[in-house]
Amino acid sequence: MAHPLHHAESSARKYGGKPSDYQALHEFFDVSKEHLALFVHRAYRHNTLGIFELERQFGRTLTNSAGRVIPTRWIGEQHVREDCQGRIPSLADWLIRIRPEPWMANGRIDFDPPDIVGDPRVAWMAEVAAGRTILGLKDWMEGRG
Repeated sequence: MAHPLHHAESSARKYGGKPSDYQALHEFFDVSKEHLALFVHRAYRHNTLGIFELERQFGRTLTNSAGRVIPTRWIGEQHVREDCQGRIPSLADWLIRIRPEPWMANGRIDFDPPDIVGDPRVAWMAEVAAGRTILGLKDWMEGRG
């Protein structure tokens, strides 16, 4: 399966109703494609945790257009099985396969915060008004820090 619509059509065949009854649930699983259009995007929600998050987000059941009450967990399990060769991995199954990089291992505490006194938006707006910057607030603050 490659698209939430195809999953929704599969759900309609399996549980009745129309694909639109299921579309939003299947889109929930594939939201991470916005950030990475490779299959590894599935690590985000194609797992047991993602299925339970779906249930919390959409409720324990949905009533499809045919009037049938369907557990949302069934829809989540169907989506994950269709994309993961019939299995439902845990979040740990995905995370254990991440290749560690040095930047992941140690945090650091920044003891040298930027010298911004008061509301930084006021200083930024003054610089914009005076023609000293055309940067947005976030970029301006990053440039100062």
